[in-house]
Amino acid sequence: MRIWVDADACPNTVKSILYRAAERVGLELTLVANHALRVPASPYIRTLQVPGGFDVADNWITQRVEPGDLVITADIPLASAVIDQGATALNPRGELYTPENIRERLAMRNLMEELRSTGVVTGGPSALGDRERQAFANQLDRLLAQRPKT
Repeated sequence: MRIWVDADACPNTVKSILYRAAERVGLELTLVANHALRVPASPYIRTLQVPGGFDVADNWITQRVEPGDLVITADIPLASAVIDQGATALNPRGELYTPENIRERLAMRNLMEELRSTGVVTGGPSALGDRERQAFANQLDRLLAQRPKT
């Protein structure tokens, strides 16, 4: 299992949780972004800067993710793509995307995008709070405990 992070919009508090988890369990953590990132020095943590552009980081992750990997993203189309490839997708608020719920999430995303394109202001998600950070950390711990041991 490797952990991939769609890091352009990933909150720093979530990245900090991931850094500690990668060190604790000795898993490869790769943060993919279209800008330079500063991360702690670690044999388990690396960054990859991809060129700017629409979905470049998402496409890079999708092309390299393998069954059993974990992808951290709030991007629903990316989550759908990695689920289709046998990987697990978790958003920074602790919501696990599954084959059962991803289609509904895609439909809602498309509806909201259509509303925004017609001028309806729909707003964005609320700020990440303590409850969401804790939900993310708990879900991450559950997923890491379930991984096959090597």
